[in-house]
Amino acid sequence: MLPRPHKLSSSADFKVAMRKGVRAGSRTLMVHVHHRKDPVIQGGPRFGLVVSKQVGNAVTRHAVSRKLRHVVVERELVDKLERSVDVVIRALPPAAAATTDELARDLEKALDKAQKKR
Repeated sequence: MLPRPHKLSSSADFKVAMRKGVRAGSRTLMVHVHHRKDPVIQGGPRFGLVVSKQVGNAVTRHAVSRKLRHVVVERELVDKLERSVDVVIRALPPAAAATTDELARDLEKALDKAQKKR
């Protein structure tokens, strides 16, 4: 479970990150990385997950969400990224059949691509 300061919670924050952020993808997911300019917001980096019905039924979607949250916590992405970063992780349909290790590799690859595009 992600601590509250590291969660994107409002739909407005999701929209800003997805519209204004740098986008990078991999086989199983798409990442939108937005660097905030607002110093008032405490905590961070903040992460949000989007796992749509295209990924699968409710059980599959929840399993993918749990795997992605686990990857963010276990790979210590909270400590590796700048505090002013918002990251939206959007699962693609192949994520349903991916293992946690595959999701971790794809997430790190997509984050590296996004950081290079910046």
